[in-house]
Amino acid sequence: MPVYKCADISDADVLVEIYNSAFYDDFIRYGQCPAYGRSRENMEQSVKDYPKIIAYDQGRPIGVISYKEEGPGKYYIGCLAVLKEEQGRGVGTQLLKHFMSEHPDWNEITLVTPKDNERNIRFYTERFGFEITGEEDDGKVTVLWFRLSR
Repeated sequence: MPVYKCADISDADVLVEIYNSAFYDDFIRYGQCPAYGRSRENMEQSVKDYPKIIAYDQGRPIGVISYKEEGPGKYYIGCLAVLKEEQGRGVGTQLLKHFMSEHPDWNEITLVTPKDNERNIRFYTERFGFEITGEEDDGKVTVLWFRLSR
């Protein structure tokens, strides 16, 4: 069972490591990925702009969820990242469930993911019931918008 900690700027190096592991394949696939290859300074700013919750397993950081409150009960998930070697083990599911339990006021959660990432699409739609609400081009990548409401 993971232990969760709210990130602060001293966690920037740990966060860069998680993001780079989780998004390396996207960077190779698309030739770009805003979550991959961030500098420490960029990640420190990101921690200030988007609160982050880090999941630890036996003291080892294995995943992170970042978010932004966009109004009362409305949250945008900027990133849900799990170390590559930990993917497929339920860490992302546990992180999103933890986020929802820590924000019981949520009534709408939105996020984006690449249109051709079937694994992510199934994760959000089948496991959590998100609906696809639109798509847009983001550089070289077409992304889908997702929303979960209650």
